[in-house]
Amino acid sequence: MASDQSIVDYICGQLGDAGEISSRKMFGEYGVYCGGKFFGVICRNTLFVKKTKSGGALAAELELAAPYPSAKPSFVIPEEKLEYSDWLTRFITATCDELPNKK
Repeated sequence: MASDQSIVDYICGQLGDAGEISSRKMFGEYGVYCGGKFFGVICRNTLFVKKTKSGGALAAELELAAPYPSAKPSFVIPEEKLEYSDWLTRFITATCDELPNKK
């Protein structure tokens, strides 16, 4: 089941304080970017964020799962965590700071 556009818009809105957030339709789901840097996907109306050490320090309690078959495990952001925009901002900023710049 593909993600609902209204859910994608809501998630991106909640992440807005982390920087310039955008989404791009990919393979029926959505890639999520901050300042042009790919950091996660929205699959089946759920946000999955790339695993990094910095992000892990802020998300030790989060489940790791692959968003789709053959994908690397990512942090699964539960729906209730989406309400905490301060935490999301810190988490996404820490994650993106550790990811390499786009080529």
